[in-house]
Order: sequence, then C-alpha cells, then structure tokens
Amino acid sequence: MSRPAWLGAIQQRDPQFAESYSAMRERILRDGAIPAKYKLLMAMVTDAIAAHPDGVRTLAGNARAAGASEPEVIEAVEVGYLFGGTAALVMGSNAFTG
Repeated sequence: MSRPAWLGAIQQRDPQFAESYSAMRERILRDGAIPAKYKLLMAMVTDAIAAHPDGVRTLAGNARAAGASEPEVIEAVEVGYLFGGTAALVMGSNAFTG
C-alpha cells in the first residue's frame, strides 16, 4: 500500500512518530470485518469531502490495488458527492487518471 506523500516530511523530522503512525494506519486499513478495499474507499470519500486531492488519488490507487473495481470507485465518488456536494465531486475526480 502506498504511503501518503506528506508522511515523508514527518518521517524526516520524527521517524519514531512516523513509524508508529504507519503501523497504526496499516493495522486499521488491512482486511478485517470490513475488507481493506472498502476501508480505503471510505477513506477516499473522506478525503474528497475534506478537499484533499492527493489523498483521493493515493487512496483510490490503494483501493484498486486491494481489489476495488472501477465501478466501486465510481460509486464511492458518487457517495462523496451525495454527502459533500459539488466540491467533493470535484475532489473525487482525482480518483481517475486522464
């Protein structure tokens, strides 16, 4: 799973914290009662609503790598729109390349 780009800046300044954060993130986002691909899609929607385009892009890629289909990514973006409005839809478009 790709790590968020911003984590590199934290890693340089506080490696112990970055490693602790990464371990917690990996534990939470792995398969469990909720499959990893759905957790990653939920996180992607959250980033779309919070206006984090890089997070949307990274999480969409991670969701695909975890087995999410393109229709699942599309529907997740649409859910973001339902709860976050047009701004979330614009951010959600970062889930798609090209």
